[in-house]
Amino acid sequence: MNDDFERLMTEATRLVQSGSLTEATAAIQRALGGAPAAARAPMPRDDAEIIDVEVRVIGEPVADPRAPRRANGESFTSGHFKNECGGRDYKLFTPAREDDRLLPLVVMLHGCTQDPDDFARGTRMNALARERGFLVLYPSQSQRANAQRCWSWFKHNHQARGKGEPAILAGIVREVVEAHGVDAARVYVAGLSAGGAMAAILGDAYPDLFAAVGVHSGLPTGSARDVQSAFAAMSGGAPSAPRPPRTSATPPTIVFHGDADKTVNVVNGERILASAGLAAQGDASRGSSAMGVPYSRRVHVDGRGAERGEQWTIHGAGHAWAGGDLAGSYTDPRGPDASAEMLRFFLQHPKA
Repeated sequence: MNDDFERLMTEATRLVQSGSLTEATAAIQRALGGAPAAARAPMPRDDAEIIDVEVRVIGEPVADPRAPRRANGESFTSGHFKNECGGRDYKLFTPAREDDRLLPLVVMLHGCTQDPDDFARGTRMNALARERGFLVLYPSQSQRANAQRCWSWFKHNHQARGKGEPAILAGIVREVVEAHGVDAARVYVAGLSAGGAMAAILGDAYPDLFAAVGVHSGLPTGSARDVQSAFAAMSGGAPSAPRPPRTSATPPTIVFHGDADKTVNVVNGERILASAGLAAQGDASRGSSAMGVPYSRRVHVDGRGAERGEQWTIHGAGHAWAGGDLAGSYTDPRGPDASAEMLRFFLQHPKA
């Protein structure tokens, strides 16, 4: 990232926090207008928004994702889906299978500047899938939709069932479920940052499709309607719009967030569970990862007392996937292991 761009985006965040929205908009426009041409794909101006953190260059994938299946049946292949709302590429990891049993599916939504290969490396979710026997789907945001590959969680027309990116993502999931031997009662979605915010939207919009949701360093549905309100919400300001209507209860949800996150304020983690109608039960339990990182874990229940949420607050942690691998971007290998804990939570909550 060039110095002028980083300086202008930092200034825009400060101006939003101080309530100077006109000046903040001007700073954002200057930042976007000054970005290197190679970093911008041709697109309408209102889609050239960057709602995340600094770019970090990651090496090429270890193996060609289009390579033929291994002899043992494991594969990591590319695909494309298109419907009336648009199209997106995706990657699908399938573990070796000894029989025709239906397997769970975990959908992983990357953050800004990331892609499926980077996110797979950083979260190590494919390694877990190989050990535990489930499929992993990595939808890919296109640079035509957003120059920095951010999911459009902050746009009003991408926050509800049957609209925009939620409809495209749900279509990809349904296609994979039908074609790849997936147990429809065990389909889960998780994401980081912009991907976490979109995962929350998918849980609200498609509770019939997703059995549980994982949000890492993300925001609740309806937090923003545009770029200005997105920066306000990320800084901890109140959501700019009411939550979109839901067809039924939000699926069980697990949240991870660092309390030193300077990109998305930790209050957003609390709001995700509160907006799902869940309440904290008792005091938080405390622990530390194998590398000594302290955290608090709090169980959340619905109105009937059923455990339907977990809130993990990682003390001193920033904007990064907890327990991730440094081979991927935005990871903190010190833990706790968000991938393993999300998987545990997911498998405890199949659809009834």
